[in-house]
Amino acid sequence: MAIKVLDKHVAELIAAGEVVERPASVIKELVENSIDAGSSHITVEIKNGGITFMRITDDGCGIPHDQVPTAFLRHATSKVSSEEDLTSIATLGFRGEALASVSAVARVDMLTATTDGDGTAYSIHGGDEVSYEEAGCPKGTTIIVRDLFYNVPARMKFLKKDSRETAAVAQIMDRMALSHPEIAFRYISDSKVQMQTQGNGDLSAAVYSVYGRDFRSGLIPVDYSTDGFKLGGFICKPEAARKSRGMQHFFINGRYVNSNTMRAALEQAYKGSIMTGLFPSGVLFLTMDCSQVDINVHPAKLECRFTNEKPVFDTVYYGVKSALGGGYQMNEIKLTSLKPPLQIPTAEQTRVFDIPVETPSKPAQNPLRRNDYFQHIPAQNNPVRVSETVVREPSFEYKSEPVRKTNLDIIVDDEPVQAPTPAPKTEESEVVVQVPSEPNFEDVDVTFVGEAFATYVLVEHGEELIIIDKHAAHERILYEKLKASATISSQLLLEPAAVTLSKDEYALIFENLDAITKAGFEIEEFGGSSVLVRAVPSVLTEENPTELITEIASGLAHSKGDVQINKIDWLYHNMACRAAIKGGDKSGKEDLLHLARRVALSDDIRYCPHGRPVAYKLTRKELEKQFGRLG
Repeated sequence: MAIKVLDKHVAELIAAGEVVERPASVIKELVENSIDAGSSHITVEIKNGGITFMRITDDGCGIPHDQVPTAFLRHATSKVSSEEDLTSIATLGFRGEALASVSAVARVDMLTATTDGDGTAYSIHGGDEVSYEEAGCPKGTTIIVRDLFYNVPARMKFLKKDSRETAAVAQIMDRMALSHPEIAFRYISDSKVQMQTQGNGDLSAAVYSVYGRDFRSGLIPVDYSTDGFKLGGFICKPEAARKSRGMQHFFINGRYVNSNTMRAALEQAYKGSIMTGLFPSGVLFLTMDCSQVDINVHPAKLECRFTNEKPVFDTVYYGVKSALGGGYQMNEIKLTSLKPPLQIPTAEQTRVFDIPVETPSKPAQNPLRRNDYFQHIPAQNNPVRVSETVVREPSFEYKSEPVRKTNLDIIVDDEPVQAPTPAPKTEESEVVVQVPSEPNFEDVDVTFVGEAFATYVLVEHGEELIIIDKHAAHERILYEKLKASATISSQLLLEPAAVTLSKDEYALIFENLDAITKAGFEIEEFGGSSVLVRAVPSVLTEENPTELITEIASGLAHSKGDVQINKIDWLYHNMACRAAIKGGDKSGKEDLLHLARRVALSDDIRYCPHGRPVAYKLTRKELEKQFGRLG
């Protein structure tokens, strides 16, 4: 078969396919040109999904009369002039392919002017010039694209229904409006205004205009800078997480990108704040040195490549973590009336309850032991007898009891927590590290109401009734303690445990030995694929060491990413969950009070490490509204 050079027209059609796939591709390329032209107002109008008609109007710098035909030639651009320019691209367009590609497969008319009054009217259909003349028009550029793929029927059949193409254009316009809140965008589809932004530079207003009030109300701001990188924008509150990644928007230097690095960092930062199976949403802007990112790796410029991914990951990860730790309000419960109404028992149905109160066991030395924390408060030995009496006109009286102040090792410390007394120094002496002290929570105005189902703590705090999941709360507190410790206190086992693993698990344990050691484990090789466990974290002394190591190895095998902090966090999650008080366990009133004070005061105790909410609040106003006390 003979080799020959393709006809120019055929070559242009092939090249156009790299840039123009559908109407949304045309809108993206032309709107990016309008942005690069310094426009402050951009209007996009389409009909039939953009297949038959597209019009993009801007008030940018315009194109001089003598340069208009040149603008439609392939690789004609004002943004790149030398090879060095490709290493620091700061504009959205730069290859000079947009106008050439669009005009090769559609009928294109342009009206442009650099000053008000004197402009140029230019028409090019299927790559062939039709007219070129002077015309009066305002400063800026208007481009009309008709009959996309009219000369390439084979490409036309791959277009979707008008509704699908319209949705694709709308998505492009949403991204453009979010990426440049300083520009007033107007998007019209089939003569109806679908989206309009103010162009006042306020990203919050742009998000509101694009996605509405409900989505905007579920966002918290991000503002983080480090070593030449700046992260801004908004992320969702943990309770506003979604079941898909569809609302994750990433921008680098004002350009929308599909960045797996940024996505992984965002989702990793939310671990421990949202439920498994849900995904965070947000609008994140990363500003960095243009020379450190290559966006010329995809025809549509949707993907990018970094010279070093780690600082990008770290900036997004720690920026999102900082925003999540900035504090946000506890979730509020809204009530509905009970149907059918509650039935009041008769006098014959009066019951008497004997509620035993257990005498707690002797407190242990270890500052992070679950049982010690929840069982060492003195209590009365006699059972409490509660009589439930029914009268014809029920009346309710609440009497609060004075709160006793008691120092708890894990929750409340007026003084720094003291480490356990070390054993005589031997070759296998216990590794002990003093746990950092915590603020005094005793002065928090919290009144104990009760405990429901041996799981949920009810307390009054000001004008709110707070309902706390004691396991979730204690788990989060332990997790924060573990993260704050330079090294976790370990407990030597009386008899080292030998654990047999698969070859892969064995390799993973020793690949991540530093992280495992930092978490409080002491592990040695034991021949073959077995390991010898000599010490475990003090919070896990009641757990089976064989199960612990097996679970760690399995978790590492399924761990995503190679960032060391991810593995340490996963270990801390696991340790905190195992060590925390469980739902259904009996707890003393004073312990629950300390737990409630910590939750009420600390903004970081809102979600357990697995993402379940720690507490809900029910306001007095909501209660009175439901009972008809508010007019």
